[in-house]
Amino acid sequence: MKTSLMVGVAVALALAGCATPERSRSLNDPSVPAVAMAQQVCSNCHGLDGNAPSPNFPKLAGQMAPYTVEQLKAFRGQNRSDPAGFEYMWGLSRHLTDAQIDGIAAYFAAQTIAPDKAARVDPAILAKGRSLVSEGVPARNLPACATCHGERARGNATFPRLAGQHADYIVKQLIVFQRTDERPEGAVMK
Repeated sequence: MKTSLMVGVAVALALAGCATPERSRSLNDPSVPAVAMAQQVCSNCHGLDGNAPSPNFPKLAGQMAPYTVEQLKAFRGQNRSDPAGFEYMWGLSRHLTDAQIDGIAAYFAAQTIAPDKAARVDPAILAKGRSLVSEGVPARNLPACATCHGERARGNATFPRLAGQHADYIVKQLIVFQRTDERPEGAVMK
């Protein structure tokens, strides 16, 4: 008898905890605080602190809040049609309010980006990358990445932070820009 009572109390407490907005994963509830959404939903792919463990997903830690707001609104409006955009983000962002979007962006912007521990980069490739960021390729009329993405590619308002991002993720996005029209707001990157 005591065991069934204890199980009943435990189940009731668990259900009560899930019913409060602060512990909810309800994507269509505008009362769920943005921080709860970031920590309980976004973190599944992007990490609790925004340092996505998988290069399939971008790191959001230290990302420019205006950029994240712009991207979340593009996902919500189904204006980003790259595969990851519609496969993951269209449904997740569909019911987000502007306040939730602003709060999620602020939460991740306040996090500290962590360097990839396993990344081993050939020094020659690293030097070439630094040159692209700071100088571009004048012979091909390609401006320096820093022109838009800020000094040392740390971001600039609606231009994303590239510094510290997964290399594989950047390559994947550059291919999307180069070969498709799936990111219409990034036409300048084409």
